[in-house]
Amino acid sequence: MLLLCLESSCDETAAAVVRDGRQVLSNVIASQVDVHARYGGVVPELASRKHLEAIPVVTEQALEQAGVGFGDIEGLAVTRGPGLIGALLVGLSAGKAMAYARRIPWVGVHHIEGHALAIELEQEVAYPFLALIVSGGHTHLYRIGGVGDYQTLGCTRDDAAGEAFDKVAKLLGLGYPGGAVIDRLAAEGDPHRIKFPRPLMHQDNLDFSFSGIKTAVLNYVKKQNGPIEGEHLRDLAAGFQQAVVEVLTAKALKALRGADLQRLVVAGGVACNRGLRAVLHGAAKGEGFEVYFPSPLLCTDNAGMLAVPGDYYLSRGAGSAFDLNAVASWPLDRVRPVSP
Repeated sequence: MLLLCLESSCDETAAAVVRDGRQVLSNVIASQVDVHARYGGVVPELASRKHLEAIPVVTEQALEQAGVGFGDIEGLAVTRGPGLIGALLVGLSAGKAMAYARRIPWVGVHHIEGHALAIELEQEVAYPFLALIVSGGHTHLYRIGGVGDYQTLGCTRDDAAGEAFDKVAKLLGLGYPGGAVIDRLAAEGDPHRIKFPRPLMHQDNLDFSFSGIKTAVLNYVKKQNGPIEGEHLRDLAAGFQQAVVEVLTAKALKALRGADLQRLVVAGGVACNRGLRAVLHGAAKGEGFEVYFPSPLLCTDNAGMLAVPGDYYLSRGAGSAFDLNAVASWPLDRVRPVSP
């Protein structure tokens, strides 16, 4: 099936054309970073307005890059949730309109489901596997038994890891989004000079908490007599990043052992973090499990990732009705299962 996929859950407007749920013919992303940078975070109303402007543009670009026409599209996969409700409604409404106009099937896809399965656009990973989803809005551990077969093992109780990166970057005057900036600074710093707490790391549960690390950084900054610059800034970034990475790694290892899994897939925007990749690759060698990271484009919010579950559902006749609505909150465990 030749699918057109649309993603608009937060501040990226994306469209992709994918054949048979695996062959990516185009994957276009329009970023809103410049719009939200002045506010230090995403402004939902502005995000929705920008999605309205960008949806027709990225759709046209995706079709052109794929070398196909709108009449060639056989189905649509659109992000239904979770995310910013106004932003979701733009993409979902556009997808419904296109499907209705062409009289073709469509399906509303879970945003995190797309992230968890994005690796399959590049390589096959045998089921079951553990998925660590780390982004600006999500930090979750899932057991993935197959498409539509998901079990939540752990999640954040407050801030997501990516949110903590962005808020600490804003606190340090590094701009928005700040995760990549902290990653670059951390690579040149000493993570042992400035220590920050590792909340919940040694507890038996698989949940996360990152608000305490963020507060610890704030308190540290307040105690300084002057601006934090140069080597001091690099060491602070390294200490903060090391704390987050150690928590993520410890929980992932605990989940692998507890669920008796041998494969770990890391996805979401924070999966681009070089520190996290290095530590998990090292842990994989030491512990004897396999770890997989999608390429950076597939880690960020993109439309191509929706094709893996979208093609699976549509090819089995499990499309969505036109009265389906967007949802801001949607546990992955409640995604409708489909028999193979």
